Amino acid sequence: MSNHQLTNNRIRLKLPGIMAREIPAWNLVKAFAWSSACPVFLAISVLGWLGAGCSPTPAPSESAPLTSTNAPATNSPPPQARSEFRILPGKWARTDGDYILEILRANADGTLEARYFNPRPINVYTARATQEGSTTKIFVELRDEGYPGCTYTLIHHPGIDQLVGTYYQAAIQQNYDVAFQRLK
Repeated sequence: MSNHQLTNNRIRLKLPGIMAREIPAWNLVKAFAWSSACPVFLAISVLGWLGAGCSPTPAPSESAPLTSTNAPATNSPPPQARSEFRILPGKWARTDGDYILEILRANADGTLEARYFNPRPINVYTARATQEGSTTKIFVELRDEGYPGCTYTLIHHPGIDQLVGTYYQAAIQQNYDVAFQRLK
């Protein structure tokens, strides 16, 4: 059985383990023309075509909040966090509402494992900490329904144990001054 079919100037690819994908025939011709000069272009093109047909990531379940997981999964414990980041894990409540930022772990490279609630779980796309001199900065990006790339840019104030900074509400392109107090 053939793994491709040409109809109406479109090629239907059928690859084992991957759902069938239909692409314009001209794109495949262009890719093969470039492939003799640039094999990397061919690989990127094919991967892009195959990935373009995938369904979007499902919405997070309210029963199991998502955490940021940009680090590769391993069975070994993560390296010890920088001393500046060790103070960050804990539950932080925004002072102006029912918003909770929970930092589960701060890794040595600055990546944070974090969860966010409003009050339902909101997907944390990325969370990281950086150190600039004596200032510890935190960046958190939320990507979920109603949170299309909303971000927190915060500074930890150790004297008062608060995270203070701005919240960017991407849907309306508005910045807000915010503060988080650690929950005891």
